[in-house]
Amino acid sequence: MGESGRTIGLFGATLIGVGAIVGGGILALAGVAFAAAGPGAIVAFMLNGVIALLTALTFAELSSAFPQSGGSYTFAKKVFSVRSGFTVGWVVWFASIVAGVLYALGFAAFAVLVLEQLWGSFGNEVPAWLGSRLVSLLLALSATTFYTLELTRQRGSGRDWATIGKVVVFAVLLIGGLWVLVGTPVQTALSPLRPFFPQGFGGVFQAMGFTFIALQGFDLIAAAAGEIKSPSKTVPRAMLLSIAVALMIYLPLLLVVATVGVEPGDDIASLSFRHPETVLAVAAQTFLGSFGYWLVVVAALLSMLSALRANLFAASRIALSMARDRTMPRRIGRLSESRGSPVTAILVSGGTLILLLFILPDVAAAGAAASLIFLVMFSLTHWIGFTARRRADREAIPFKAPFFPLIPVVGGMACAALAIFQGLVVPSAGLVTAIWILLGVVIYLRVFAKRARALDALAEARDPYLVQLRGRNPLVLVPIANPANAEAMVTVASAFAPPTVGRVLLLSVVPTPDSESMTAPPPQLLNAQAVLRESLTSSFRVGLYPEALTTVSTDPWGEIARVAKEHACESLLLGLSDLGDHTTLEQVNRLVSRVDSDVIILRTPKGWQLSEARRVLVPVGGKGDHEVLRARLLGNLGRQRHHEVTYVRVVPTRTTSASVNRARRALEFLAEDEESGTWTVDVLRSDHALDAVAERAQESDLVVLGLQRAGRREKMLGKFARTIARYTDTALIMISRRG
Repeated sequence: MGESGRTIGLFGATLIGVGAIVGGGILALAGVAFAAAGPGAIVAFMLNGVIALLTALTFAELSSAFPQSGGSYTFAKKVFSVRSGFTVGWVVWFASIVAGVLYALGFAAFAVLVLEQLWGSFGNEVPAWLGSRLVSLLLALSATTFYTLELTRQRGSGRDWATIGKVVVFAVLLIGGLWVLVGTPVQTALSPLRPFFPQGFGGVFQAMGFTFIALQGFDLIAAAAGEIKSPSKTVPRAMLLSIAVALMIYLPLLLVVATVGVEPGDDIASLSFRHPETVLAVAAQTFLGSFGYWLVVVAALLSMLSALRANLFAASRIALSMARDRTMPRRIGRLSESRGSPVTAILVSGGTLILLLFILPDVAAAGAAASLIFLVMFSLTHWIGFTARRRADREAIPFKAPFFPLIPVVGGMACAALAIFQGLVVPSAGLVTAIWILLGVVIYLRVFAKRARALDALAEARDPYLVQLRGRNPLVLVPIANPANAEAMVTVASAFAPPTVGRVLLLSVVPTPDSESMTAPPPQLLNAQAVLRESLTSSFRVGLYPEALTTVSTDPWGEIARVAKEHACESLLLGLSDLGDHTTLEQVNRLVSRVDSDVIILRTPKGWQLSEARRVLVPVGGKGDHEVLRARLLGNLGRQRHHEVTYVRVVPTRTTSASVNRARRALEFLAEDEESGTWTVDVLRSDHALDAVAERAQESDLVVLGLQRAGRREKMLGKFARTIARYTDTALIMISRRG
């Protein structure tokens, strides 16, 4: 997204974090923390703040390096693979929605409390139906629907007045509590704090595991980084500010609650055991009377609403990024022309949240799963940050977290430890997480994998730096037997070997000499030397600098397969001048079925150069698996020179107009995913597909075909490719994915 599409400034970005962090977590979990650790819960929140700060620094560094929306999903996709990115995005999207469910139901619970209090204030008996599941569900649905529609109507995050309001309410509550604390005798104030660690430090660690989710929310800023102005500066500042605001509210408030929030002779642990969910409200009533109680209730309502909104906003941006990478339906990735907002992504996220409200009447296990997922993702993000710093160019990371590698190592280990603790304490959380991940893997492999891999290959071709980030070093093996074809072979090989990180290996196989004792170099060796010399000379002439290897073998085809395996070659490029030689075709078919490499077969007219390929024809048909390799080839062509690609499909003459339109639309989707330059699509009606394609091939400079599959691992030069080669002089590139 360009700078013109960035509408969120520092204040708006900080509100996203503050809206998700402040309020909901501490209101729901303070009682649990105090019950586990007594006054030591203050230390637990403080240590969680340190872990959150370490994690935020890693998030900030990655967001400055990759200033696009999506958060952990984008980081995993950039540094690992689109498959890893999907897994991360799938679970984080789910966790954000489940968090939204929790906050929607939390709002409903406090809203019911307010309604019951108001009803009773008129002297009427509170009806039983007011506390029913139906009323809570209607209130939760109302809040979710309101924010879903509100987000669709505005560009960016807008102004979240609920977040501003709750900060003001918390500030009033905190100032009132500190005022009472300052006026309390020191011994009286400190008495409830003894003993400070009633359960030892184990209780503190237990409280940390339960309450870390109360500081989750800064990561939602990274999820919206593509809409934030000057992200390399704004994102780190917004993250640190949101954590600072949360801790400035949390730590003093917990101290006030643990001291002047308990009656004489009582202690905060006992109070929390008696009132685990409303301990803050009870404590506030102790030091500020009914005014304090209602302050907490108002803060709770505003906190739940702002956290609901922040998580819904973040979930929609994760869905938007995934759809643009084809790991979710492409329709979700569209922006509204009139509003500039991802309306479909918002509606899908909001609709999923509403569906979960109906399905999950008890979201305790799902809420624990959300906490577990976030901790796992934070640990993974530290690993991504560590890996990215080692692989990336330092100039490509505007903001660098200090003390590398201490921060990602310590932060990652701390998050992993809390995640393990959470999984052991709440086994159902691990079960929910595992089921959701398994469901996502099935959906990805069945629905999204092919298109996502093709678009990802195009991204790598357009941006070789992405290949470097992923730690890949692609090697293309090019067996050379005819030096006249060397220049064309090497230039095509370079299209599959990204600049600076890819390599090309020229292979010359010398047949084993007949005689063991020779006084002069055998002719085979002299010919091999001439082949390599001419090949390297041709390569240098066009500015390419491949590696060279000469081997000796009685079986040249078997030697090619051996070298490809030994050197772990990603691609194998073969040059064939005659596709009509049945002996050669049999050897080629056997070779391409043996190697665990992508296979490219090149047939060119004499003197042809890749730079001449201005008009590229791509016939499409059948159910091949060539999209990834084809996208990589076309992407590299587009990076090196301007060209126009025509995707063509042949259908029978009796095909209806509706079917032709569907075929044309399918070709358009294919072209959008595989080609970043100029493209056209054409659906031809003909009962003679070979003749139709051959005729179009005569008008082109290059034809890209997929190899035919004869079985799961068997690939072959089929009749279609041989016929096109026989009737045209156009350059042909035939491709097949490994496996």
